[in-house]
Formats: sequence, structure tokens, C-alpha cells
Amino acid sequence: MANPHADVLSKRVLSIKESPTLAITAKAAQYKAAGRDIIGLAAGEPDFDTPQHIKDAAKKAIDDGFTKYTPVSGIPGLKKAIVNKFKNENGFDYAINEVIVGVGGKQTIFNLCLAVLNKGDEVIVPAPYWVSYADIAMVAEATPVIIECGIEQGFKLLPAQLEAAITPKTKLVMFNSPSNPTGAVYTLDELKALGEVLLKYPHVLVATDDMYEHVNLSGEKFHNILNAAPGLKGRCIVLNGVSKAYSMTGWRIGYAAGPAYIIKAMEILQSQSTSNPTSISQVAAQAALEGDQGCITPMVKAFRERHEYVVNRFNAMKGLSCLKAGGAFYAFPDARGAIANLLNAGKIKESTDMALAEYLLEEFGVAVVPGSAFGAEGYFRISFATSMDNLRNALDRIEKALNV
Repeated sequence: MANPHADVLSKRVLSIKESPTLAITAKAAQYKAAGRDIIGLAAGEPDFDTPQHIKDAAKKAIDDGFTKYTPVSGIPGLKKAIVNKFKNENGFDYAINEVIVGVGGKQTIFNLCLAVLNKGDEVIVPAPYWVSYADIAMVAEATPVIIECGIEQGFKLLPAQLEAAITPKTKLVMFNSPSNPTGAVYTLDELKALGEVLLKYPHVLVATDDMYEHVNLSGEKFHNILNAAPGLKGRCIVLNGVSKAYSMTGWRIGYAAGPAYIIKAMEILQSQSTSNPTSISQVAAQAALEGDQGCITPMVKAFRERHEYVVNRFNAMKGLSCLKAGGAFYAFPDARGAIANLLNAGKIKESTDMALAEYLLEEFGVAVVPGSAFGAEGYFRISFATSMDNLRNALDRIEKALNV
């Protein structure tokens, strides 16, 4: 439907859509507020509280009066903690001026894209992809080039696909491992093969979004593209944050490291938009990175148990096929068989994942995100960052919904 205000609104904002995860979460909340029995499996945030020592650091910051402006790119203590995190956990050497703190991971990606992309540039995005990558590229007036990486290839980009997609217009390649929405994790060998392709094309920048690094479901050592191809360091931006590992989604702290000139450009953009991230949240993030990392262990243990349960349940359901994830807290079942079954039974009117998601929400009170939101029609995503009781109840309902 045409927007009645298209003559007033910018082409930039008209080219993008509202985040589908946020839209579905809002609709589910609206139904819940109206008294309907809704189980929301759409939002991607841990259901644990922020660890106590992190909250205590924030409270102390307030009591100490640390409530003024800070440097735009982050307080020195937090930036130093980020430098140390990269050195100790990932083996990367960054200087303080090669690190920036943003208002959540999303803002650092937004700033990166606005800092390096021009009209006509191409951004390679393997699908399924996190909902915002393509839209953020479009805000920067670049063209997202979506490469389909279905369940048949473990939701991972293959070197031949990457090579075929690179053109003289390619400016940036986005990696996300562990992946939102699939939970797919690249092995070191897989990344080495992709790195060999990228090393041949010096005009291409590389971004690696490692937000789910610590939500490790397999126990295998984490690697990103820079571990596999250190020669990319001069054109690679590593993106991360505290939201998922420390259950700090609402604190809004993300960070990035990369070549100083790109980080500086991101800082200039930030100085003209949000300015500094919240002073108190920065202190909390520093406490998270510098404190006892044992607080992550019970969360990951719970995610592993839930993951096992959810994948087994989905694979026993009619018309669904679900891969085990290596990280993050999502399951991303292939529902093409279930959609065909429901269409044949007259339960849905269209053979789309959106029709399936609406059916599950309206008829069975379960909110899931359709795969098309992530560039993968015929799938859906659930977050298992919720209680086992919620999961059992929700999956019972989904099983009943698909049993036609």
C-alpha cells in the first residue's frame, strides 16, 4: 500500500521497514495487555537479570555523580577494558584510538555503514541475516546483495558464493557468527576458505558481528574472520557488545574495533547524532568486561538445555526440520512442509511464513518471527531465551497447530 505521506517523508525512510521482530513483539504485547494468553518467542534478549556486580557498579556511578557528558567515543576505562578483552580473548592488538563505544551494537553498525558506504556501493549479506543489516545498508544508500545460504548448507556462506558475488562495486561484506537468526557458527577452516577469497579483493571491507560470541552452545572455541585471515586487519571492523553475554540489552552498549580512520569517522557521526553513550551504562559495561566472567556460565548452561529440548521437539513435529545451533539462543526451523500442509488443510490462505506466523499468533497465542524477515522465506525463528515452562507450553501449542 502506498504511503499517503510519501511526498513529505524522505526516500531514505520510505526505502526501509520497521524491524519485524520489534513489530511482532509489540503486537504480542498489545494482545497480552488486552487479556489474551500470549507466549512471546520473538524478542532476542536473555531472560536473566543483569549480574549483581554490574548493577552495583552502575549504582555507585550514580552515587558518585558520574552523570555528566563523557567523551563521544567512550570513557577511557571502558575503552581500555575493550582493548584488553580483544587481546586476551581473541588475540587482537588494538590501540585506544582504534576502539569506539556506541549506543548498542545496532548503532555501531549504523555508524559504520554511514561512515564507509556511498550511493551505488554494494554490501554482501549472507541470508538468513539479522533483520537490520539490509535496511541499514539502504539508509546509507547502498545496495544490499543478498546471498541465499539455506538449511542445505548449514546456513553458511560458501567461498564460491562469496567470490561470485564480489564486483567492483562491492564495498563491504557482513559476517555474523554465531548467527541471529540461525545460531550457525563458522569453523576456523570455513573462515580460512572465505578469508582466502577476500584477500584477493583489497577494495572490500569486512565487518564481523560477534555479538553472540559468549553464547556458545557447542563448547568449541570461538573464531571470527580475523582469526582466520589476519591479513584482513587493515580493512576489518570487529563489532561486539555486552547485551547478550551479560544480559544487558536495555543498557545499550555496543563497541567496535578497526582501522583508526574508520573508527574516527564513526566517532564524528556519533558526535552529530547521539553523542556519548549513557555514562552510567559505560561504567556498568566496564564492570562486565573486567569482572568475574563466571556470571556467563549459568546463562549458557540454561541456553544449552533449552536448545537441546527445542531442537528435538521441532524435529518431531509434522512438516518441520531444525538444525542444531552452535551459538546464540535461537532455533530456525524449516517450515516449508508445515506451510504446505496447513495450506492444503485450509488453515492458512497463502503459502508464506507470514501466514504461518499470523496463524500461530491469532489461533494459538504464540508469537514467532517469520523467516522472510531474515531473508529466508519458509522458515521461522523462535528465541529460547525464556523459561522452560514457557517453551514447553509454546511448543505444545505449535505442535497442535501443525497437526492437521
